[in-house]
Amino acid sequence: MIDPIIFQFKLFGVDIILRWYGVLVMLGAVAGAWLAEREIRRRGENGEAIWDAMVWVLPAGIFGARLWYVMNNILGGSTYYTDTPSRIFNIPEGGLHFFGGLLFGAAALYFFLKNNKMDFWLFLDSIAPAVFIGQALARPANYINQELYGQPTNLPWGIPIDAGHRLAQYANLSLFPVETTRFHPTFAYEMILNILLALLLLWLSRQYVERMKPGAIFSIWLIFAGLARAFIEFFRPDQPLIGDTFVTYSMFVSLLMAVAGVVMLLVRFGKLQLAFAQNWEEDYQIKPVEKKVRSSTRVKSAMAEDVSTYDDEEEDEEEIPAPVKKKTPVKKKTAAKKPTAKRKSSE
Repeated sequence: MIDPIIFQFKLFGVDIILRWYGVLVMLGAVAGAWLAEREIRRRGENGEAIWDAMVWVLPAGIFGARLWYVMNNILGGSTYYTDTPSRIFNIPEGGLHFFGGLLFGAAALYFFLKNNKMDFWLFLDSIAPAVFIGQALARPANYINQELYGQPTNLPWGIPIDAGHRLAQYANLSLFPVETTRFHPTFAYEMILNILLALLLLWLSRQYVERMKPGAIFSIWLIFAGLARAFIEFFRPDQPLIGDTFVTYSMFVSLLMAVAGVVMLLVRFGKLQLAFAQNWEEDYQIKPVEKKVRSSTRVKSAMAEDVSTYDDEEEDEEEIPAPVKKKTPVKKKTAAKKPTAKRKSSE
């Protein structure tokens, strides 16, 4: 197995530890932001704004992801965090939940965009496929930490799990020997699904450019992300169940996400009428400053063309030689003829 710690050393008596978990999470965040920047720019807005937004979104997302994970753990009956509350802040050991990161990160993004007068739907549509990619790149950290695995399996791609990382129901080594027992790599299933869904979203956003109104791509993302996570929950024995049902809390939230996405998509394309969505914008509201910059650029370009044309005309005029005046020949005086009767009748 891979050591979760890349390296560690002491600095002034303080342990400095670099873990794969943190590195891969940050890699996913940076790669997702890079893709989002390109998508934002493709829609006509300033793509660099996403890096400014990340200063607020990333800390808020990590805080929310950790908080949701801890609450989900407590709902499952665990006393790991209630017995020792200081463990809540030990994020490097692992334990971030996607839904918490999504909720708090989206809230931070909304306030950032509102403060900078940028279109919220434009950014959501741009970020949607990037979220899938960010998740996918961070998932190998779960393998290194030996977490988020599924039930035992005999499939050839099953993975081994050390005794110290086993769930309680698989801790009996006589029933589940370390040497022969393999488990579903649930994190890998989700990683593959996320990559495929990200590619599908990118394809849809380009194939149907004229038909994709603001918010449509994000609505489809809600459907895809919700259904994919609900499917993955069937392989997650570590998730707390709601009462005596087979439904986990995460599965329930995932299905709500999918339903919300379907409703939003129907409203977006006029198949469902809701009062609060009557004024849903038909086009992205690009920041006015950007429009002024583009229009002024066109004006400057036109002015440059006019000046260039004027200069060319002046040069052409300079090249034409001045006309030479010719003397008008003096006509000889002739005796006036008397008008004939025929000419007199015509007058």
